[in-house]
Amino acid sequence: MKLLEKIANPRDVRRKLGLNQQDFWTKIGVTQSGGSRYESGRKMPKPVKELLRLVHVEQIDLSRLKREDLEIIEYLKDAHPDLYKSLKKAAKTGRKEPEAE
Repeated sequence: MKLLEKIANPRDVRRKLGLNQQDFWTKIGVTQSGGSRYESGRKMPKPVKELLRLVHVEQIDLSRLKREDLEIIEYLKDAHPDLYKSLKKAAKTGRKEPEAE
């Protein structure tokens, strides 16, 4: 099952997090009334669904994200894929330095 399919019902995500509509929806720039409509079945635009995934499912603090960070990630993926994979693995396991492969 794709991650976006898991969040087909934003009400379930919100309730699992224990947030009221105001707190949940304003974190991604949606009004409470707009969020209520999405929870009642109105189709969510893809950008809103993606923001919901990033902020509430992946727990990414968008205020800390910078364009430069994304540019570095893309550079590493393209120019040094082995290093990128090693760093990604190290980050997931909590190690400070990647293992030499």
